[in-house]
Amino acid sequence: MDNNPTTGQCLCGAVKFRISGEFESFFLCHCSRCRKDSGSAHSANLFSSTAQITWVSGEENIKTFRLLGSRHIKSFCAACGSALPVSQSDIALLVVPAGSLDSPIDIRPNAHICCSSRANWDNDLASIEMIYGLPG
Repeated sequence: MDNNPTTGQCLCGAVKFRISGEFESFFLCHCSRCRKDSGSAHSANLFSSTAQITWVSGEENIKTFRLLGSRHIKSFCAACGSALPVSQSDIALLVVPAGSLDSPIDIRPNAHICCSSRANWDNDLASIEMIYGLPG
């Protein structure tokens, strides 16, 4: 990441943010909690112990869910439900859903993690036909 801040927002645009600093890792997590959070095969989250987030607008629209008995936490827009960054100050960690970013990033995923929990239909997806644009 260069010296320009990374920007992002939720789907409806109510919540906007800016991140200054470097991402240290990028994981695609297949655990059942992340699959439920994302509604997909995996979550795609960037991690930083040093980056700082600034909420540009809509901070009052941010809701946070913490799963009791775990460290699992998710922030989202109360208006549209889009996943948003979570700053976990107790462990000095910023977790940013990659899909929430508008700026290009120069880090690629480091690894697929929690693959033992992978969905049974999430196998050899690269071999499936790719359609650009909406089908039909």
